[in-house]
Amino acid sequence: MDRNTVIGLTLIGALLVVFTYMSQPSEKEVQAKQKEQKELALQAKKEADSLDKEAKNKPRLVAKKDKDGNQIKDEKGGLVYVNQVTKGDTTIVPRVKVPTTVISKGEIVRLESEKLIVDFSTKGGVVSAVQLKEFESYMNFAKNDGKITPLYLFKDGDQKNQLIFNIAGNKYATGNKEFEIVSKSKHKVVFRHDVAEGSIIYTYNLKGGYDLGYTIQLKDLNGKVLPNSVMLDWQMEMLRSERLLSEQRKVSTICYESADGKLDWNSEVAESYKTAETDMKWVAYKQSYFSSILNADNGFKVKGTKFTSTNYKEGSKEFFTHIRKYRSKLNLGMQSVKDGKASFSWYFGPNDYHVLASYNQDYDDILNLGWGVFRWINLYAVQPVFTFFMNLGINAGLAILLLTIILKLVLMPVQWKMFVSSAKMKILKPQIDDINAKYPKKEDAMKKQMDMMALYRASGASPLAGCVPMLFQMPILLAVFRFFPATFDLRQRGFLWAEDLSSFDSIWDFGTYIPLYGNHVSLFTLLMAGTTLLYTHLNSSNMTQQQQPGMPNMKIIMYMFPFMMIFFFNNYSSGLSYYYFISTLMTIILMFVIKKFFVNEEKLKAKMAEAQTNSAKKGATAPKKKSSFMQRLEDAQRQQQENAKNKKK
Repeated sequence: MDRNTVIGLTLIGALLVVFTYMSQPSEKEVQAKQKEQKELALQAKKEADSLDKEAKNKPRLVAKKDKDGNQIKDEKGGLVYVNQVTKGDTTIVPRVKVPTTVISKGEIVRLESEKLIVDFSTKGGVVSAVQLKEFESYMNFAKNDGKITPLYLFKDGDQKNQLIFNIAGNKYATGNKEFEIVSKSKHKVVFRHDVAEGSIIYTYNLKGGYDLGYTIQLKDLNGKVLPNSVMLDWQMEMLRSERLLSEQRKVSTICYESADGKLDWNSEVAESYKTAETDMKWVAYKQSYFSSILNADNGFKVKGTKFTSTNYKEGSKEFFTHIRKYRSKLNLGMQSVKDGKASFSWYFGPNDYHVLASYNQDYDDILNLGWGVFRWINLYAVQPVFTFFMNLGINAGLAILLLTIILKLVLMPVQWKMFVSSAKMKILKPQIDDINAKYPKKEDAMKKQMDMMALYRASGASPLAGCVPMLFQMPILLAVFRFFPATFDLRQRGFLWAEDLSSFDSIWDFGTYIPLYGNHVSLFTLLMAGTTLLYTHLNSSNMTQQQQPGMPNMKIIMYMFPFMMIFFFNNYSSGLSYYYFISTLMTIILMFVIKKFFVNEEKLKAKMAEAQTNSAKKGATAPKKKSSFMQRLEDAQRQQQENAKNKKK
């Protein structure tokens, strides 16, 4: 393996590292945004305190009495009320419909379909809990009790969908208000809350699949609530569902699509606050394998719409049970509040590409399958082939094996080109070493490069011939780096000793956490690192030792890479480690097959020697045609030599 090939491998390793941590903010970025984040956190806290204060100081209306203790009525026979909070204030509030209970503990109402169990609370009329009947959390999965315990996306107290608006000059929030049940059927429930001679009506209906219809109607509030000022305040704290919470948090965030189809999202790692720059179509609260997506029929207006995602502080009671806090304030864009209406469709379900894509709403864009060419490779090559094998009903591990075989066969010509190039460089290695020994001094570097270029040209070899095919393989290598951790098909699918290919495989849990490594030993990661080390060793004979001082020893770098992989991949999806393991193993096998049956190194050596002899005979009279790249490189080297001579003068 020549130096350029080694550099290519090193580049691949470096890109893997970058892809591992690309979503994490740098220290410089954190410091740059620290002031902004503090201000945003303070703003969010003030808003929360304002809502708490509003709840504590809400109007507590009691019938006004005269000095004899009799209730006072108006001319139409209605009771006259006084606000107890203001104590001395005796302002009459005529004919206000007052709920029996302003603050409610909440009665739970349940709707159920073939896929969902949805609980609603009369406290705020909110969706209080959602269970997915087909799936279960890792904790229940690990029990292996033969039954499926429905997975909770969130439980009572973790979710709130409240309205916030101004009425008679005061902020009004429905989150803690009592709603009454107007009607209930098998798949539909209607809630109502009376306010200021009008009412707020929520209608929920299970549509089938993972969908919940949601309609908000404001009746008889015209003139009391300003048009375009009604905000939907959607808050959620998703429950932990996977084996490794730290990895689940790394891919959890708020995603939202604008009315013109552009996807944006908050940071997946750091706390994040963003304000909408255009009207929005839908908002998704995403975690690793499940999402809640709220799609508005008429969209959300840009004014006042904003998104906040925050992390739990270490030591808080939710730190080990919940993922992140999500909050969105969404402008419903009600132009007229008299019988104003807004309709939505709520998706509570898996981040399964085929399920999300079936909606034709770009929901599948929330899946982190890479960007640009990497995403295209996953969507139009890797995903279809892998899905085909999974649909045959075979084991997920065998599906990965078959996928790897197909990818290797497709890349066979590239592998062939790389091996031939490696064999040529191996044959030239003694001559390259002689040239290095001939020009040991730093000032002779240009002469050494000229001699090497002449050697490559005469023998028909190229130092880039092994590197370019490797770069051709890189998009696939990096595409699958995103595919396997994101694909839902691997979730809770076992293979050999790995009980869940979407998470790490462990052959030893030693309990003590080691920084950058974890508290367990992943066997697939060790096998992957071992095959990479073996591949490096088999190609080490092609590496040329660096003669110039200050240049890194490429052999040391390449031998360090497999050990670095142990730390990078120990907590990753075992399906990904398994793929890289068998992929590298197949590369080694292909290398031996090509060497034994297709490429005769002795014949190649003789052919290269003949080419050098013929080139020497032709000499200057019939120089071999140079590529434009080689010509430019030689011209640049000659120019540098002339510049060096002029400096000496």
